[in-house]
Amino acid sequence: MKVLIVVLLIFAPTAWGGDWINLWPGEAPGAKRPSAGTETGGSNWRFSHIEVPQYSLFPAEKPNGTGVVILPGGGYANLAADHEGRQVAEWFAKRGVTAMVVKYRVSANPALGYHYPVPQMDVRRAIRTMRAMSVKWAVDVGRIGVMGFSAGGHLCSTAVTMFDDTFKQETRDPIDLVSCRPDFGILCYPVIAMGQPYCHGGSVRNLLGLEPSQELLDRNNTASRVTSRTPPIFLVHSADDRAVPLRNGTDFAAACAEKGVPVTCHIYAKGGHGYGLGRTGESQKWPARLEDWMRSYGWMD
Repeated sequence: MKVLIVVLLIFAPTAWGGDWINLWPGEAPGAKRPSAGTETGGSNWRFSHIEVPQYSLFPAEKPNGTGVVILPGGGYANLAADHEGRQVAEWFAKRGVTAMVVKYRVSANPALGYHYPVPQMDVRRAIRTMRAMSVKWAVDVGRIGVMGFSAGGHLCSTAVTMFDDTFKQETRDPIDLVSCRPDFGILCYPVIAMGQPYCHGGSVRNLLGLEPSQELLDRNNTASRVTSRTPPIFLVHSADDRAVPLRNGTDFAAACAEKGVPVTCHIYAKGGHGYGLGRTGESQKWPARLEDWMRSYGWMD
């Protein structure tokens, strides 16, 4: 494993907080790269119609060996990569955790072809990249987690449940041979359900298309994909979330409990949706609970 990691260092250059670097050395698999100028946003860390899947690394100020891959939300149409990405990465870096914000492929334009499993391949590649670069980035290969917000929470939930799936479109270069199983998952007001009355319709449409088959809906309803191999889970949600109803989070938590997966939940009466590290009211306290949880596992000092 050490020899493989040393070899992999030549495949993945490093980007530091605010710089973006491609996840794949050539064209990313799964969908044709759109023409230059397709992507919009960027100046405020909000992106749409992603041209190239990329990541930005936020090294820990005093690395403790833990790494986390962060997936902003946006209904699989946009990426709210400031308050659900950059700000979160900086929060982790100050606490000894090396963080990677991922600009995974999303668009509300179906012509770009960013349906399942294109975003899934992007998060798997991000986890593999962090594991492959562990020596250079001072990260322990057994202490790499994934975190997602809203639709990014759904993507996170696929990462902690579908790591044994195979996608023929993946390039199978040396980094793609590294394990993509996360060591922990952090789900923040996550989309979970697909095809249920309480699902988030926009996320379903942008990920699976206008008329997905029942088999495709079932495959991506991640509460049903939890197994005993799913890593420990931290989940935060709010009872007054009108965008992504609470049952999304509770369904996933219940599935973890049934399969014997350690799961810690914090559900707040008020908080709404899309609050990142917190706004006002009781939900703004949730990052402190995350710190407690991570310390209990030794992932944060």
